[in-house]
Amino acid sequence: MPRYEYQCQKCGTFEVNQRISDPALTHHTCGAPAERLISQNAFSLKGSGWYSDGYSGSKASGSVTKSTSSD
Repeated sequence: MPRYEYQCQKCGTFEVNQRISDPALTHHTCGAPAERLISQNAFSLKGSGWYSDGYSGSKASGSVTKSTSSD
């Protein structure tokens, strides 16, 4: 379940676990208006990459081989 960050006009920043299908909160528990914030996620891909390491189902090196025909 995703965690959303909100800004309350009275209390400051708070986080809430909500389903994606749930509507955004409009008020904090204190009764003051609140709005959903857009923040960076902590997910990043580093290194040679997960796709080239085997997910693609082709060779792990990710190289393309050329086919040659002999006459």
